[in-house]
Amino acid sequence: MEATILHADLDAFYASVEQLLNPWLRGKAIAVGGGVVLAASYEAKAFGVKSAMSGREARRLCPQLIFVKGHFNEYRRLGDAAIQIVGDYTPLVERLSIDEAFADVAGCTRLFGPAPEIARTIRRRVRAELGLPISVGVARTKHLAKIASQVAKPDGLVIVDPDTELEFLHDLPVELMWGVGPKTQARLAEAGVRTIGQLARTSERRLERLLGHAAGGKLAALSWNRDLRQIRTNHRSRSAGAQSALGRKPADKSVYQPTLRHLSDRIGARLRAKSLCGQTITVRVRFADLRAVTRSVTLAIPTSSTRRLAEVAETLVRTALMNHPDEATISLLGISVSHLSKQAEHQLDLPLGGNGRRFETAPGAADSALDTIRERFGWKAIGYGSVVLDSSRSVPDEFRELAEHELL
Repeated sequence: MEATILHADLDAFYASVEQLLNPWLRGKAIAVGGGVVLAASYEAKAFGVKSAMSGREARRLCPQLIFVKGHFNEYRRLGDAAIQIVGDYTPLVERLSIDEAFADVAGCTRLFGPAPEIARTIRRRVRAELGLPISVGVARTKHLAKIASQVAKPDGLVIVDPDTELEFLHDLPVELMWGVGPKTQARLAEAGVRTIGQLARTSERRLERLLGHAAGGKLAALSWNRDLRQIRTNHRSRSAGAQSALGRKPADKSVYQPTLRHLSDRIGARLRAKSLCGQTITVRVRFADLRAVTRSVTLAIPTSSTRRLAEVAETLVRTALMNHPDEATISLLGISVSHLSKQAEHQLDLPLGGNGRRFETAPGAADSALDTIRERFGWKAIGYGSVVLDSSRSVPDEFRELAEHELL
């Protein structure tokens, strides 16, 4: 098989846009944000500055760091424009986020040339028309194309020859693999596995003991570039999620309650807009040392009620904090809702009669009213008082909107 899968990824996207909009910032260490680093330029990353880091820690690492406010409309406009350029060469485009996408050009090479030439043309056009750097990986599989684009950064192109793909893959560190986060990387390192080649030579049974059956089997296959996933151009999201980076905040109700209500408000509104409801609610709590825990519950009745989501999320966070009494500081909170289905009659979960039966009725009046007003006057026109009056959130709502999963 030929290498016809492309993974295109705009480099340090938010920071690159700021440097594009203000030429004085080019070549300087900059960070988008303030209390929390939302994104950092490569010049700042060289000092160890990274996303979700507190502004105080970032300035300690890089005293000359320049913080800038985000231009969120420009992020959306330029991200859409870059993905559109990719789409000019193939209809098979799978967008992963605002600044990255897969593409399969196998059926378009007679029109536009071989895959490497298409990748070069895309990079040239993005630079010329948008003024932004973009890295592209070209390979036989999605997994390898994504790794290739990471190796290509910043502003590069890596083409993986099918005849030498294992030689290329096996010398790379395991953290470049899709699905290997800090925890998995640490477990593998304890077992002496630091490269993809070492992982490939580890028995699948041992990997399953280390990481669990599903993760171990998946990584074993990917280490040999066995990846049968196709480009999905229009698929329905299986979950809706949002998270909030807090910097370093006390693990107090006064901090987590407004944040969870804000996240629940956003997720609930997006579910209702798509006539969806979800049955499993999961929260993620990250502590100051970047360790994270998750807690989840599956409801008897699916919901998209903002109030219901918030109540369940608060209960789960309280449970997580009680199980970790030594943790006094939190740096991130997240909520996701899965097992989505089309809502029928729903939403308030009310006890009726004396037999203990419960069922869902129409959406709550408050949710319906807010949805209607926001649809006409915009998101900021109205909100729940406990959220609107809270000033502790350090990540702008506009940035959260860009980072949240899109429901198709």
